Amino acid sequence: MRRLLIVISGLLAIVVVGVAIFSFVTVRKSFPDTNGQVQISSLAGDVEVKRDGLGIPQIYADTPEDLFLAQGYVHAQDRFYEMDFRRHVTSGRLAELVGDAALDTDKYVRTLGWRRVAEKEVALLDDTTLSLLKAYARGVNSYIDNRSSSELSLEYAVLELTGPDYTPEPWTVVDSLAWIKAMAWDLRSNMTDEIDRVLATEKLTVAQVEELYPDYPKGHRTIVGDEGTVRDGAFTAQAPAPTQEGLARSAVTSLKKARSSAEALPALLGIGDGIGSNSWVVDGDHTTTGEPILANDPHLAPSMPGIWYQVGLHCRTVDEACPYDVAGFSFSGLPGVVVGHNAKIAWGVTTMYADVADLYLERVTGDTYEYDGKQVPLKTRRETFKIAGEESQTITVRSTRHGPILSDLDEDAEDVGEAAQKNATRGSYEVALRWTALTPEPTIKAVFALGRAQDWDDFRAAAKLFTVPSQNLVYADVDGNIGYQSPGTIPVRRQGDGRWPVPGWDPAFEWKGSIPFDELPSVLNPDEGFIVTANNKVIGDQYPKLLGADTAAGYRSERIRELIESRIGKGGKGLDVQDMSSIQNDTYSANAARLVPALLKVDLGSRYHRQGQATLEKWDLKQDADSPGAAYFNSVWRHLLELTFHDELPEAVWPEGGERWFNVVSGLLDKPGSHWWDDVSTPEKESRDQILATAMQDARDELTMIQSRNPSQWRWGTMHKLELVNPTLGDSGVGLVDKLFNRGPYRVGGGGGIVDATSWDATEGYEVTSVPSMRMIVDLADLDRSRWIQLTGSSGHAFHDHYVDQQERWRKGETVPWVFGRQAVEDATDDTLTLTSRGSA
Repeated sequence: MRRLLIVISGLLAIVVVGVAIFSFVTVRKSFPDTNGQVQISSLAGDVEVKRDGLGIPQIYADTPEDLFLAQGYVHAQDRFYEMDFRRHVTSGRLAELVGDAALDTDKYVRTLGWRRVAEKEVALLDDTTLSLLKAYARGVNSYIDNRSSSELSLEYAVLELTGPDYTPEPWTVVDSLAWIKAMAWDLRSNMTDEIDRVLATEKLTVAQVEELYPDYPKGHRTIVGDEGTVRDGAFTAQAPAPTQEGLARSAVTSLKKARSSAEALPALLGIGDGIGSNSWVVDGDHTTTGEPILANDPHLAPSMPGIWYQVGLHCRTVDEACPYDVAGFSFSGLPGVVVGHNAKIAWGVTTMYADVADLYLERVTGDTYEYDGKQVPLKTRRETFKIAGEESQTITVRSTRHGPILSDLDEDAEDVGEAAQKNATRGSYEVALRWTALTPEPTIKAVFALGRAQDWDDFRAAAKLFTVPSQNLVYADVDGNIGYQSPGTIPVRRQGDGRWPVPGWDPAFEWKGSIPFDELPSVLNPDEGFIVTANNKVIGDQYPKLLGADTAAGYRSERIRELIESRIGKGGKGLDVQDMSSIQNDTYSANAARLVPALLKVDLGSRYHRQGQATLEKWDLKQDADSPGAAYFNSVWRHLLELTFHDELPEAVWPEGGERWFNVVSGLLDKPGSHWWDDVSTPEKESRDQILATAMQDARDELTMIQSRNPSQWRWGTMHKLELVNPTLGDSGVGLVDKLFNRGPYRVGGGGGIVDATSWDATEGYEVTSVPSMRMIVDLADLDRSRWIQLTGSSGHAFHDHYVDQQERWRKGETVPWVFGRQAVEDATDDTLTLTSRGSA
């Protein structure tokens, strides 16, 4: 045995040394040059790429084509593997890169047809937009041409150890357009809620399910008040959907399959209860500068590298021929700036939760489906998947008039018709998806238009092009104006409110167009002097059109409003950039404010359990990383959700614990005898206070086991950790490989449903599932006083100086200077790379 252990230890040592040598030799091979001069044949003139100490590039050119070509070049320098990974996902070809583990993802994406739609959108582009997209693609290809895959990224070098050599394909316009479909998918609103409502009917009545989706809380304000209401009588109200019990229950099996296959798709931006954003803008009457300040922090899934890429795009002479002078956050693979500011305006985005996707229950018989009393042929197509190291596979994708059938995708589930046959006389039920993003409408035009916009009218014209995904857009300009605009293609339903699947065989449930842009909620310079969006309800019930029923419940937006009002109220000095940053990092829990008084009234009996409860007595209700009270409260919250709901709900729809559940439990606290408090698995009937007591006792026991018997030593950050994981090799299961690309875990504060929204899933644990992926604050009085930060760093190259150099500041709630003016950029420049036209002197 000793000899065997010596041999094994020796082999492990060889492996470790081999990995170390491999890493040392290979890791720097892909680092880009950021100084000097590079010749590129398709440039019209010289382009300067100036990088600051964090590697953030500011690009200067004389023509739009040169400017966006250089952006493509720089994106490829820093993030090409990320770009290549994304296009493999969006084209349903990830298994070609990483093997059969990605096959379910590929099948889902190919069924949705993201790339097929993107290919159709190319023909809808105007000449100018197409020219800029082609220039961007030329820039990407100028960098990757004549470079081996291992010279592009360490990930390729690791993949080559286990598979054949891989040579990335040239970048195309379609690769960029398809990425927008991925954004739209992750921000598509309530499809998961729509499925979960039906899955809950396995154990509950429809009325009981509705109790778990309460109305928007009274007293929580909407984004747009009466000033933003559109003209009276402009619309006709939509009727709610019928929720026949039998129809809902008959859909369970099909919807399980649809949900299971959807979960196979990686969250490129974010998913679940935690996805969202905060954004607000305050006018000059309420700031210390006399001009507006705008803040934004989108909440998305964490990844390594982070989702955003900071960049400045500057025409040396800004005129009609070259109108870009813009900086902000971009996505690698997509030209332009998605969120940021130019010399005249600034804009921010939050998820609107507009309901732009409906599930249709289809009666399928053989190769036909029922519609309006007739059998209509299904549309079919074959999709073949190449798989690294294995033989190809082929599937048949079926579609109805409403869209692709999602319930075909889970091959391991029972036959889709089994449950349905109990409730139907012919055929089987399948689930088809109708989604606005599957209709070709090139949103990319909006990205370029936002970068050029000079005033409110230009901004609204750009917003009109922002078809999918539907996002709340907030606005400010150097002339002192602030505003809000709802954009997007939002369907008008003949019947139904989008909350439950509807019968696809009945023409009464078709869409009848979309809400005209000019009739979407909008407001300019509201009387109260500020606008807050945090995924809350857009406008009150006086607005007679349906935007979406499943918005956030407004806990974050109310807290942001409270903090703003405290600084601009009587005697307030007004807000500055630092105040905005403080608001972004606020960890106050409105859920705790509601629940803690009830918890403190419960008698726990034993001194041991009362010691846990006592941490709440002096707690300031803030979920800082070093807070004992926050650690205990969140453990109580998790156990409370389990004790209250797990016995009555199917496991697939157990509470994740975000804002919706704040609203649900808040209502139940006033109903101590509600059936939800009773544990149906026991013979006795439990009350509210019994459940509260048990949750606190369980939390005390849990924290004793995982942290300390002494409550003063409990820390929220010890449980609530953030790990940054590479989306492919970071989940390899090989510890040495994972450590090459992943970073963390990091102790963080915050939590779900609060302003510093580091969400976690109560069904899984306390680990962070979504984060403020970036934070920005734009000072319209002096753009060079603006601040920004992103989750990781500019570089996607593991071990590069800029791979994770912003993370520590992000974790501390800090930001870094966001220079914009030419002199400020020059003063901050560390490296300058000049791109020259091949053949120039």
